[in-house]
Amino acid sequence: MPTELSPTARALRAIEILRSRPGATADELAAGLGVTERAARRYIGILREAGIPVESTRGPYGGYRLGRGTRLPPVVFTEPEALGLVMAVLDGQPAAAGAEDVVGLALSKVIRALPESVGRQAAALRDHASAAPDRHSARPDPATASALVAAIAAGQSVALTYRSRPDSEWEAEVDPWAIVVRHGRWYLLCRSHRADATRTYRLDRIRAVRQTARAFTPPDGLDPVAAVEENLGTGWEFATRVTFDAPAAEVAPWIPAPMGRVEGCGTGCVLVGSTSNPTMYAQEWLARLPFDFRVDGGPELRAAVATLASRLAAAVADRPRTPVTR
Repeated sequence: MPTELSPTARALRAIEILRSRPGATADELAAGLGVTERAARRYIGILREAGIPVESTRGPYGGYRLGRGTRLPPVVFTEPEALGLVMAVLDGQPAAAGAEDVVGLALSKVIRALPESVGRQAAALRDHASAAPDRHSARPDPATASALVAAIAAGQSVALTYRSRPDSEWEAEVDPWAIVVRHGRWYLLCRSHRADATRTYRLDRIRAVRQTARAFTPPDGLDPVAAVEENLGTGWEFATRVTFDAPAAEVAPWIPAPMGRVEGCGTGCVLVGSTSNPTMYAQEWLARLPFDFRVDGGPELRAAVATLASRLAAAVADRPRTPVTR
């Protein structure tokens, strides 16, 4: 069950609310603290008695805000907040359990800064919890992520150097719209100037970022997560087309967004997409589907499926037994 906050913790929480939402009403403050509106006003009085200037404005648009020059105390975590933070870090980067990891070093600093009772629980969780890394996850360079976030916030286009495969590296100028984390991988959702189309690039494959002087405005009503899901299976080097005898309603739940889109076709359906890695598409995606299928295109995917089929056929082929000599 949720841990009850102490009066001191609630007062500190009130400061955090006023810092993040200047002009918060008593009703909003009460909701954030989990108390009545009357109790929220009492916490405002406690803060003022402690010498923290809290200004108030009356009227329909009134509320509370911290006064100018307010010196705020350091960030204070409750025990559930601290443990939740440690769990999120270990879940996202299992290597952070080790002190030599850069994220692990940062986590150690946070734990050392916590009050003793809270820090002891957080340290114990970190020491006794183990996380199995997701083999599909790929962590980008923090400097790359920082450069992209700065460009997104400033509304500035960037020039990227991108490596789609070990032997293929190219440059592109894009409008960076958003960064989306999906199943352990970080993606940049953007508009490619060269293709004049929406593109999704993996951050761990971006080798360099250079901000340009060109400004941009993201599309109205943009839903980054939905846009990435829709875009992951389009725009890559090798077109793919796979036909299934099963209806679209049965096949679609098995198809992740990066494989492409499923379209009805008579009593069956067609999967239309693209990929930069036909071998992976064949071995990791198509091979696991519980439906009969036929690869109609493109030639790269057909070759990858043929190679996989030959390997599997050879694994069960009858071969003359070699006599065992002693």
